[in-house]
Amino acid sequence: MTAADIASAHDLAELRSQKTLPQKAADLIRKQPLGAFGGAIVLLMMVMAVFAPFLTAYDPVDNSFPDMLLAPNADHWMGTDQFGRDVLTRIIFGARTALMVGLVSAFLGATIGLMLGVASGYFGGTFDLLFNRIVDVFMSFPTLIMALAIVSVLGSELHHVILAITTAIVPRSARIVRSNALQISEFPYIDAARALGFRASRIILRHMLPNVMAPYLIIFTGAIGRAILAEAALSYLGLGVQEPTATWGLMLQGGAEDFAESAPWMAFFPGFAIALAVFGFFMLGDAMRDAFDPRLRRQ
Repeated sequence: MTAADIASAHDLAELRSQKTLPQKAADLIRKQPLGAFGGAIVLLMMVMAVFAPFLTAYDPVDNSFPDMLLAPNADHWMGTDQFGRDVLTRIIFGARTALMVGLVSAFLGATIGLMLGVASGYFGGTFDLLFNRIVDVFMSFPTLIMALAIVSVLGSELHHVILAITTAIVPRSARIVRSNALQISEFPYIDAARALGFRASRIILRHMLPNVMAPYLIIFTGAIGRAILAEAALSYLGLGVQEPTATWGLMLQGGAEDFAESAPWMAFFPGFAIALAVFGFFMLGDAMRDAFDPRLRRQ
């Protein structure tokens, strides 16, 4: 057998060993069933948010007093609320608000925390000391308490809600990224870059940031679930997005107490939507952690 034949046989064996996309997806589902389930929930939520006007024949804000407090039926699968609005429709449109607040808040909070954490881990010294003391102060407040304080001062407009949740995410993201950046800053290639006279900005952007992207993605995914929960809590307390915007927290506020016995579906379905969305993002984040963390892959 010639060298060319051996090479061709080797290439053929490699092609046969390569898995197709459905096979890779099946392996992922088998190894991470909860992560795959969480990803399916996230995908469903995104589809609801994007195609909301095409998924229901009702308007989420129009009142229909003849249809007030209807139990789930063939026309209204999840019943109606005290204003005759279709609950399923408001849940579908509420996914838009939840995703917008969750994605924007998580992205801003995780990204700002990423930059601050990497800078703190790289520079160290007095900057790192002051940075950690400030982070300790912010982390001493629970996420919801901090968000409540900010919204109470600034107001309950949507951009203020996003700012409040972002502020609560930044210190936790920065603390996690800093711990990874401290390890990376001790690697020989970082010392070599310093010895060659590279500027700090170049070392951070080209050598440190790419190596902390795995924890950043995990933080970002988990922060979306926490942001959705925080937005629902603020809306439930009357400090979040206001009526008539469809949000899951407002739906709980309107039906959880006054109609708990006469119309339990008003609180059950939006509460289930919140729990399912948070569960989906947390399970997806755990799966991403298992996939990206080399220490877990070796076990």
